[in-house]
Amino acid sequence: MPDNSTDSPLTDLRGLTLQELTDFIVELGEPGFRARQIFSWLYRPGISSFSAMTNLSLAFRARLENIARISCLRVDKREEAGDGTVKYAFKLADNAIIESVLIPDNDRHTLCVSSQAGCAMGCAFCLTGSMGLRRSLTAAEIVNQVIHARNELEAGGKDRINNLVFMGMGEPLANYDNLRRALDILIDDHGLDFSQRRITVSTCGIVPKIEQLGAETRVNLAISLHAADNETRSRLLPINQTYDIAALLKACRAYPLPKRRRIMIEYVLLAGINDSPGDARQLIKILHKLRCKINLLPCNETETLPFKRPERAVVEKFQQILQEAGYTAIIRESRGAEISAACGQLAGKNS
Repeated sequence: MPDNSTDSPLTDLRGLTLQELTDFIVELGEPGFRARQIFSWLYRPGISSFSAMTNLSLAFRARLENIARISCLRVDKREEAGDGTVKYAFKLADNAIIESVLIPDNDRHTLCVSSQAGCAMGCAFCLTGSMGLRRSLTAAEIVNQVIHARNELEAGGKDRINNLVFMGMGEPLANYDNLRRALDILIDDHGLDFSQRRITVSTCGIVPKIEQLGAETRVNLAISLHAADNETRSRLLPINQTYDIAALLKACRAYPLPKRRRIMIEYVLLAGINDSPGDARQLIKILHKLRCKINLLPCNETETLPFKRPERAVVEKFQQILQEAGYTAIIRESRGAEISAACGQLAGKNS
């Protein structure tokens, strides 16, 4: 049984996969089908106690109240930008703060999910990395970000969350076991019923875990590349000193991609560092024959980091070079920058 506690003696059922919940229920002497009944209740809007689970006996519900719990996240702060982007700051049981971002696009919604409180990767251009790592999140804390945003959308009469991107605080693959458990809950048709093709996991390049993710799931993979040569990338992303570009792209080429799917290459453009035509041509060279699309993200400037945003003409020239070589290269416009919700700006403060 996983350790999904936050100093509570009660087992948090929202941190268990259906199989783990089945094992838990069978250990109580109950038939396994009870687990499916409970699991389907756990992810319905408005469910916060076992008393609502009306197809369970009163005695069993009372027993569950004494040994288990249904967790939820407490919103410490909610901010909404002029473009409709919403940033949630959640305060966890140990007072750590994590942030999630809900991004609207016409009638569709993408939720940017955090996997850790802080981050140990130390990427030079990322505010989250400057925090250091407080701790990894439990599976329940990951899933509850989705539940909260889903419930708010539905309460407002809006459409569901269409896409989940693990691009919030933390390195998802550095919290692999809880990430994997959360993914199982998210895609289970008795749970939150997300399609794996609607889920993207982003990594700065923990190669062995990329291989494991590809072997165990069919979620989309995004790579925070951000440089086309090892010297520059090692300066920006310390992980490159352990797994260099060649090792990273070898893992990408081996990643099992369903038809019509491609790996997303994320590339933050930093003025005077990685934004030259030569950088674009080197990027084309190293990505040769990799099924991918490229997201270009002009740097979101912050007061505490030294990096600058390139001029628009520089960004468009970089894109043009990639497109002329046959790559799909999209300039991703910042969303929610006014509330520090854009890429690289999440930095929940701990009390």
